[in-house]
Amino acid sequence: MHGQSFAYQRPGSLREFEALYASHGDNAKILAGGTDLLVLIKERLLAPRLLLDISDLPELKGIAYDPAAGLTIGAGVKVAEIERSALVKEHAPALAFAASNLGSNQVRWMATMAGNVCHASPAAETPPVLLAHGCELLIGSQAGERRLPIAEFFLAYRKTALKPGEYLKGFRLPPLAADAAVAYRLRGLRRAMEIDMINLGVYLRLEADGATAAEVRLAMGSVGPISYRAAATEEKLKGMTVDEAFLAAAAAGVAAEAAPIDDVRASADYRNRVVGVLARRGLTHCLEQIGSRRNKA
Repeated sequence: MHGQSFAYQRPGSLREFEALYASHGDNAKILAGGTDLLVLIKERLLAPRLLLDISDLPELKGIAYDPAAGLTIGAGVKVAEIERSALVKEHAPALAFAASNLGSNQVRWMATMAGNVCHASPAAETPPVLLAHGCELLIGSQAGERRLPIAEFFLAYRKTALKPGEYLKGFRLPPLAADAAVAYRLRGLRRAMEIDMINLGVYLRLEADGATAAEVRLAMGSVGPISYRAAATEEKLKGMTVDEAFLAAAAAGVAAEAAPIDDVRASADYRNRVVGVLARRGLTHCLEQIGSRRNKA
């Protein structure tokens, strides 16, 4: 036996799930894919009394796009569906790329992005690109719904802003303007099935002149206890001409704001040097994407 026994229920509706989750408090855990949760239970790091399986709830499924609202992804959508979705590839290709780098093919068909985000690992694949997109989270509970910027979701190592009885219901990524792009860059020990040594989500929006940075977001993973944005560097880059000095300032800035540690995957010094390289590459890719779009217009 790996640990303490637990009960299992599969609610037939979202309303039933919310009532059960509210009534059982901390004794209940949500099972969507289980790729992280079941490992923690087997390692006796968690000992829930009840697992609530929401993997088949239709209210949490679906990927949709609206020109005004942007891209909406339900919390029950599997990572593999995000990786392969034509809508995601068109409107958030960096997210599709990040999803394709999460674990193995088998894991991606079990795991959900909601689980990847709620696990709140600083090395998780999808949070940096969601931060770069300015993603808004839909938080549900028996009492109703609230919206929360993902930048306010991660509080500490494996600690989130979810309150008792709350769960992550979905994601909304605002529509990207023609003069904006998002990129995702990562570094691992090998090409597949490896936890990232470091990853970075980049957002760049240009002014009408096509040469000045209107807004920049640089979201870093594996360089601190949570995934977070390099806010001081972002502010410094705003209004700069996008040239070699801009790229150099971005690389130096993220390295200065990173706070990595030494671990089995990489040294702090290596991460500090590589995060700047990833920032430069991500911003360059964004410039290429924007330029390609302008040429087609």
